[in-house]
Amino acid sequence: MLKLILRRLSLALPLVFVVTAITFVLGALTPGNPAYTILGTTATHAQVAAMDHQLGFDLPIWTQYWHWLEHALSGNLGTSLTNAQAVGGQLVARLPVTLSLVIGATALSAVVGVVLGTLGAVRHGVTGRLIDALATLGFAIPNFWLGLVLVDLVALDAGWLPATGYVSPGTSLGGWLTSLILPVMTLATGGVTGIAKQTRDAMRVELGRDYVDMLRADGIAEWRIIWLHALRNASIVVVTMIGVFFVGTLSGAVVVENVFGMPGLGSLAVTAATNHDLPVIQGIAAIFCLIVVVANLAVDLAYGWLNPKARLA
Repeated sequence: MLKLILRRLSLALPLVFVVTAITFVLGALTPGNPAYTILGTTATHAQVAAMDHQLGFDLPIWTQYWHWLEHALSGNLGTSLTNAQAVGGQLVARLPVTLSLVIGATALSAVVGVVLGTLGAVRHGVTGRLIDALATLGFAIPNFWLGLVLVDLVALDAGWLPATGYVSPGTSLGGWLTSLILPVMTLATGGVTGIAKQTRDAMRVELGRDYVDMLRADGIAEWRIIWLHALRNASIVVVTMIGVFFVGTLSGAVVVENVFGMPGLGSLAVTAATNHDLPVIQGIAAIFCLIVVVANLAVDLAYGWLNPKARLA
């Protein structure tokens, strides 16, 4: 297992380098000058040139990136051009919000999706067709539209849950849970239906294999065959889908956080892009890339646990 981890990490390091380099170049080539964000639109050309020199924006792009990378490796992600605060401190403050949303949506999607998919594989008929219909509907509904509908119906009209905002678990555990319900439901909709469909298809294949007939002939309880044997063998496909959904929720979180007014990395990314705050954008890209690397490593470890042969891959 240790060799698997080291092998995956050796492949992940070049990925982080490439992603951060591409993000830096694209950010630098984006129309607009960060100097105007600091000085205002009435600044003279001389003032803008002096600010560009002070910030190092007059250097070649690759030189700028190398300077950023040197500082990033030492833990310094720079300073925001908008509020002069340390980028690392802003990311640390907002990361728990995004992780709570993404992990909560992934967990809800995995549990509900696996249960629905397994039931659909066992019962066939109407349940299977219903899951197909829900999968199509779940993928078709935009996150921002569903979020607005839930805010209107559940929060504003019924008053059951807060419409916007985020409560830290350190402040109130109950408030934290209630503040996450609507955004997690919004973000998890597509994942539930997608995971359910993949689980149903994989379980149908496993339940048709010879070893299932042998287990039934040996008198093994049907629920043990389904949930302990067939589901474990089908879980490789399911784990892959869960990993893909987790990564996809990072982009979905950008929209959902803005709909529900959550102070996470997604809403910070929108603000930074609007203000052309390149250090913040670069820091968020690096954090998201590291999260993806950790998620892929977790999927690989799950493969090794579920199927020992995968450890040798």
